[in-house]
Amino acid sequence: MTRKQITIAAVCVLTLLCSTAFAQRNQEREYYKLIVYHYKDTAQEEVLDSYLEYALLPALHRQKISDIGVFKPLSNDTSADKLLYVFMPFKTLKDMNKTEEDISGDNAYQTAGSSYINAAYDKPPYTRMETILLYAFPMAPKMLLPKLQSAKNERVYELRSYESATEKIFKNKVQMFNEGDEIGLFKRLNFNAVFYSEVIAGSHMPNLMYMTCFENKADRDAHWKSFSSDPFWKTLSSMPEYQHNVSHIDITFLRPADYSDF
Repeated sequence: MTRKQITIAAVCVLTLLCSTAFAQRNQEREYYKLIVYHYKDTAQEEVLDSYLEYALLPALHRQKISDIGVFKPLSNDTSADKLLYVFMPFKTLKDMNKTEEDISGDNAYQTAGSSYINAAYDKPPYTRMETILLYAFPMAPKMLLPKLQSAKNERVYELRSYESATEKIFKNKVQMFNEGDEIGLFKRLNFNAVFYSEVIAGSHMPNLMYMTCFENKADRDAHWKSFSSDPFWKTLSSMPEYQHNVSHIDITFLRPADYSDF
């Protein structure tokens, strides 16, 4: 290949990359609602599972909301404060609000979810619940379903929350994922990321959250080993402009419920 041909090829590749990035940035970014239930025992867990499997998810499906994830931490077996995560994607905040209104008038939902909806004050289905509102990153505007072959009870879904000291520093970490192409590195290494997002309402702001998925724990460990030794990551993470942009990290290992959409 001549020098001229190499130059032309390089320009074509650069043009393709730029056009892809432009197209991604101009896609409508999704919103995600993440509900975190705290519960203490099997009785509460059974009510939650029944409500989600037979009432909430079917009602959301009737409203054309799909790809709903329901997850439980691997640490639930030994933790007194047990958790259950429900992930719901929406095209807009208006869709999110409308869906909630429509579900409230869904008779099938009310009937199937009666034990949860009408629980007595002294027999609540959970101890507390949190709602986290997320806005997809510009370079990852849509969620993606993981491409996994293993059974659901073998999979490991990893939910990460990165907190920053200030709003300005938080924006720097978001930029590192987007313009810095940390997202591209995850994609190249096949991390099966479901979503990347900034938290726009929650209890640990400013922070971002993202989820990656693996066939099993060994697969997860192998991926992160490749990530930490990757030359691109070593260069990116050593750049002066991206230093000290994360003050705290929470990592939660999850398994999908049998009735989870993914």
